[in-house]
Amino acid sequence: MAQLEQIAAPGSEWWRSAVIYQIYPRSFADASGDGIGDLPGITSRLDDLQELGIDAIWLSPFMTSPQKDAGYDVADYRDVDPIFGTLADFDEMLAQAHARSIRVIVDLVPNHSSDQHVWFQEALKAAPGSRERGRYVFRDGRGKNGELPPNNWESVFGGGMWERVVEADGTPGQWYLHIFDPSQPDFDWTNAEVREEFRSILRFWLDRGVDGFRVDVAHGMVKEAGLPDYAPVADADSMGGGEENVPYWGQDEVHDIYRDWHQLLAEYDGDRALCGEAWLPTLKKTALWVRPDEMHQTFNFPYLMTAWDAEALGAVIRESLDEFGKVGAPSTWVLSNHDVVRHASRLALTAENPQGEGIGPETPDKPDTAIGLARARAATTLMLALPGSSYLYQGEELGLPEAMEIPDEFRQDPTWFRTNGERYGRDGCRVPLPWEADAPAFGFNDTGDSWLPQPAEWTQYARDTESADPTSTLSLYKELLAERRARGLGTGSLIWEDAGADAVAFRRGDIHVAANLGTEPLELGEDVTFVLQSQPFDGTALPVDTAAWYTKG
Repeated sequence: MAQLEQIAAPGSEWWRSAVIYQIYPRSFADASGDGIGDLPGITSRLDDLQELGIDAIWLSPFMTSPQKDAGYDVADYRDVDPIFGTLADFDEMLAQAHARSIRVIVDLVPNHSSDQHVWFQEALKAAPGSRERGRYVFRDGRGKNGELPPNNWESVFGGGMWERVVEADGTPGQWYLHIFDPSQPDFDWTNAEVREEFRSILRFWLDRGVDGFRVDVAHGMVKEAGLPDYAPVADADSMGGGEENVPYWGQDEVHDIYRDWHQLLAEYDGDRALCGEAWLPTLKKTALWVRPDEMHQTFNFPYLMTAWDAEALGAVIRESLDEFGKVGAPSTWVLSNHDVVRHASRLALTAENPQGEGIGPETPDKPDTAIGLARARAATTLMLALPGSSYLYQGEELGLPEAMEIPDEFRQDPTWFRTNGERYGRDGCRVPLPWEADAPAFGFNDTGDSWLPQPAEWTQYARDTESADPTSTLSLYKELLAERRARGLGTGSLIWEDAGADAVAFRRGDIHVAANLGTEPLELGEDVTFVLQSQPFDGTALPVDTAAWYTKG
């Protein structure tokens, strides 16, 4: 199978400085016309990504699934779901990406499977204490007749974290654990058979030529022994990013799994990489996931969740560089993904918005679109000047805001249903992309079908419209990525500069970078020559909610 054979010297591997573009397959491009994006659609748009200037793509799940949670409920880890195409389509997409020097990372979901996975179907038919049930977390219930769940844990999607099964004889039986939806039973990672199965799955995709894996819920695979009761802090991050000592997040034993996987990937050429989705309370703990013999990257969620505040932003960048540097790993930088409100809207929110809650028609104090876009462009201009690896989420290069006005009857996120509509969930950041202003479904396909409705005002964000505008967000991203590559900004270090309490400023070689997060213009001084501006302006005073790269002298 096609793969890139370039092997870097230790310390200069591709993943240390790569700009990686997240594709949410069902919303990227639809070649079949059924309203759901697919692998041939991705292949058809690879030239656009090459022109954008990214180094790699990460594909959210495309494996066989009932799609109860948009593919994060996997029924077969070694095949492609028919709605996305076939294994042959995947191989062709991979080959075409590699032909354009674009690496491919696939999403792996090891914490849980679909309840339609053959293993879980076997478990339902088997007896308590059987080998089949031992692959998942089955327990007897509490109470006189086992009618109460084994503990009080609450699901990320709302409601309890346990589901009771009906045994083969028709009587109420054991309970199984599901951190997320009941259709997503958790594996028992103390089980040797589970560990060996995932080694085999990794090899299946590595043998096809993939360049790495993004590991879903990387901090949730091991649970505290004894499964003790636990009550989360009110309004806490649903994925555990703000709490210490959660019995189902961040257990020490999970690191043994990644040490094993690290050794497995090292058997393959091409610097294959592991990137973990690990929501942890501190950067110090996050950095433990990327010690030299574990994962290669982990998402910097503290950075993503930082408010538009100069002191807070400067502090999280400093701490990130320090903590990741201590273990010899690059920091990753990310502002948007498929689980959070798009940063073109989130950065203009005035109220707390915990991860996974979303925003919608009844959200009070909705974000100002113009302010959100200005801050998003400035935030990205700052981010892409930082050393390390950066992740972009599809559509952010167009400046897409969160789609807030999705009618209730079209919503599909399990969070919406599990909370009886109290949380909007993540549909708003998953709406299919606009490619062509005057085409059906904005060029997402040629039939006009779309699994989530696209806002009519997205005409202004269509890729063909923005491609023709040198001041568009798309044009800004292309310039940023080209300059970042040309100047080698993904590696090296930075020197902090003092630009006042309301700014974040540093130098990378001869390039000065500043972002104004205050309420008044920021004077940059004399002899300034601008390389890039997040929004056009005249003079040497940096406007509010603006960032720039410039030289002096």
